[in-house]
Amino acid sequence: MRIDLPIEWVIALNLCGWPVIQLSLAWLFTRMPATWFSRPPAACAWEKDGRIYERAFGIKRWKDRLPDGARWFAGGFAKGELRGRDPAYVRQFLRETWRGELCHWAALSFAPVFFLWNPWWADLVMAAYAAGSNLPCILAQRYNRARFQRLLRRVS
Repeated sequence: MRIDLPIEWVIALNLCGWPVIQLSLAWLFTRMPATWFSRPPAACAWEKDGRIYERAFGIKRWKDRLPDGARWFAGGFAKGELRGRDPAYVRQFLRETWRGELCHWAALSFAPVFFLWNPWWADLVMAAYAAGSNLPCILAQRYNRARFQRLLRRVS
């Protein structure tokens, strides 16, 4: 059921809604206990230690251009670069890639909320925005996790 709102409200909700959702989720996920993410899932065999992302998506060319919302909040773990090879640090990095991936899946799940007040064509725009702003980050987190799991096997 669509809610009829004045066009000004629709525009305001669409323009302000996504930043509020994504920043709120980023803040919330940085506040969640690390123990909730202590066992990130193993990389799938089809990911081939991350090489599938290199071949299929050319991820090495663009992943460094993605913003890292965790560094915007106190207590966030910056994932822009690997700063060591100590097994404990690599485990922490793995945990944070899992946290980041889940945060982006959570943001993506909010797309249907926008369907409540938008016409069908704007629903498509909102879904495209949700996918375009979150799927690259999810791919980067999965790519890094697969690579760092391989690194952890080597350094442990």
